[in-house]
Amino acid sequence: MKKAILLACMVAANAAFADDDDLGMAGLLSGSNKVDLPEVILSVGEPLADAPWKLKSGKYYEVEITADGSGEIGLAGNDFFRAIWVDEVVIEGLEIRPYALHSIEFDDAGTMEIGFVAIKPGRYELRIPGSTGESQRIEIVIE
Repeated sequence: MKKAILLACMVAANAAFADDDDLGMAGLLSGSNKVDLPEVILSVGEPLADAPWKLKSGKYYEVEITADGSGEIGLAGNDFFRAIWVDEVVIEGLEIRPYALHSIEFDDAGTMEIGFVAIKPGRYELRIPGSTGESQRIEIVIE
């Protein structure tokens, strides 16, 4: 009887989390759940994004961030980084699986890729530290 109740609970829980998308065995990390965001180019005085990012909680996203070497430049967004689960940061083929991020910085030209799952709905931003211009930030909405 206990096994039947446990099985019924597991089936009910699975149905409750079922979505129109079949995520497969990897769940949130499966390929069908991945969305590539537009590349972010870090260049002194240039805008960071053409449009705000509209993300969906539970979706897996990847973004490439490239610095052109025009200056030491970074991105800060503590609230945003606390609203996501960072799967990995890839720099020159090296995969880093951090517990969390606070900010990133490029001293020279280069590219990094960040893979993450959006978790906490809200409004956030990534901003070049010390900047005040609206074009020096990326507005992010997690729904």
